[in-house]
Amino acid sequence: MASVVQFRQVHYPESDGKPMGETDEHRDEMVRHIELLRHFYRGQNVYVSGNLLVYYEQGNPRKFVVPDAFVVKGVNPRKRRIYKIWMEGKAPDMVIETTSRKTRRKDLTEKPTLYARLGVKEYFLFDPDQEYLEPPLQGHRLAGDAYAPIAPDETGALVSEELGLKLQFENGLLQLYRIDTGQRLLTGDERAAEEAAARQAEATARQAEATARQAEAAALQTAEAELARLREQLARRSGA
Repeated sequence: MASVVQFRQVHYPESDGKPMGETDEHRDEMVRHIELLRHFYRGQNVYVSGNLLVYYEQGNPRKFVVPDAFVVKGVNPRKRRIYKIWMEGKAPDMVIETTSRKTRRKDLTEKPTLYARLGVKEYFLFDPDQEYLEPPLQGHRLAGDAYAPIAPDETGALVSEELGLKLQFENGLLQLYRIDTGQRLLTGDERAAEEAAARQAEATARQAEATARQAEAAALQTAEAELARLREQLARRSGA
C-alpha cells in the first residue's frame, strides 16, 4: 500500500501582539518614514512597508522580525498582510529602526546580527528623543557578513547608497534628501501646504498684476483727461 504524504499547514500570524510604537512620537515617526519612502518610490517596482511581520524561516512561525520601516527593491508594491522572505525571493534592502527605551537593546544587538544574516544591505537607527543614541542617527552598511558604520558627510548626513538619499537629523526629525537634486522628501501634508502656498502666491501675483493694470488705466485716463483739458484751453485762447 502506497504511503500517503501529509502536509502540515503552518499558520503565520499577522501580529506579534505588541504596540506599533512606544509613544505617539515614535509611532508618528515610523509612519512618517514609511510615507516619505512610499511617495519617493511611487510608480516603481519597489515595496515599502513597516511594522509588518517579516518571516525568514519557512515552516517556523516563530522566526520573524518586525522592522519599523523597510524597502525592498524589485518586488511588487502590492499590499501585504505579512512578508515571507522565501516567497518574495529576497530580504529588505534597507531598514530604519526608530529606537526607544524598550527596543534599544534589540535594535543595537539582536536585530543587526539578524539583519546581517538575512542580507539587509543597510541598517539605520534613529532616536527621536536623543536619549539612547549618540549621535541620534546612525547608519550601517553590510560589508561581508557584518555591518560597518556609515561615516557622516561634511553636513552630518548619512548617505544611503541603496536609496540614493541622504538621511539627516534636523530639529528632532529624520529628514530625507534626494542625492541627485538635493530636494527634501515631503509628507502629504507638507506637499499640500506647499501647493496651497504656491496657489496663494499665484493668486496674490494675479491680484497685484490686476491692481497694477487698474492703476495704469486710471493714470492713463487721468492723463488723457488732462490732455483734453489743455487742448480745450489752448483752443479757447486761439479763438480769443
